[in-house]
Amino acid sequence: MNIDLTGKTVLVTGSTLGIGYAIAKGLAEAGAEVIVNGRKQEAVDAAVARLKQDVPGATLRGVATDVGTAAGCEALVKAVPQVDILINNVGIYGPQDFFETPDDVWQRFFDVNVMSGVRLSRAYADDMAKRGWGRIVFISSESALNIPADMIHYGFTKTSNLSISRGLAKRMAGTGVTVNAVLPGPTLSEGVADMLQKEVEKTGKSLEEAGAAFVMEHRPSSIIQRAATIDEVANMVVYVSSKQASATTGAALRVDGGVVDTIA
Repeated sequence: MNIDLTGKTVLVTGSTLGIGYAIAKGLAEAGAEVIVNGRKQEAVDAAVARLKQDVPGATLRGVATDVGTAAGCEALVKAVPQVDILINNVGIYGPQDFFETPDDVWQRFFDVNVMSGVRLSRAYADDMAKRGWGRIVFISSESALNIPADMIHYGFTKTSNLSISRGLAKRMAGTGVTVNAVLPGPTLSEGVADMLQKEVEKTGKSLEEAGAAFVMEHRPSSIIQRAATIDEVANMVVYVSSKQASATTGAALRVDGGVVDTIA
């Protein structure tokens, strides 16, 4: 299968590191013009420079805005008024006990993980429909289905991503615009690598081995029995963003290594 996105413009929110960066890289390799987004200008500039090295000849732009705010989303849309593919990837996470999670933390997680995608989809989807083609992808999580007891506020936002993507897919019926959610499981992003570094130093295990041990301790239902790579997650996103995925919409596509124990 040759995925060719030449001529398509893609916006990937939260794409300076981790899964977001891998998605941006994969889409650039497929020929798309990619807009990199992050909160800090220096991080955006560094990611664009890195992408230029990783994907020589790629067409790239960087826009630094905090899409966790209405003003930040508005600034991004002003800078990038039209896209063909929108990847709502930006997200924050972190464990905190339910009884110790105040209202402002719930609100911040909701604003970043949910409202960023709502606002940007609302800004771009209608124009996609008028042009007869578009792709919107929400990066959810296996935590949307397997709610972590120590991150209820996070799991709730990822379940919200599923509701919005399914409903918006129905709203865009017949327009040529597909809307889907991708659900990563444990993934060896930079953040997870940093978390595992002490274990690597203590035991002498490789990062991959430490990741596999973490998965089997905390997600023992994993079928692949290891953490996914960021590229494995990005591969699903690139496919669902492609012309070939035209009959896939309203779907929740898991890249969780089989962690969620269901046949549906």
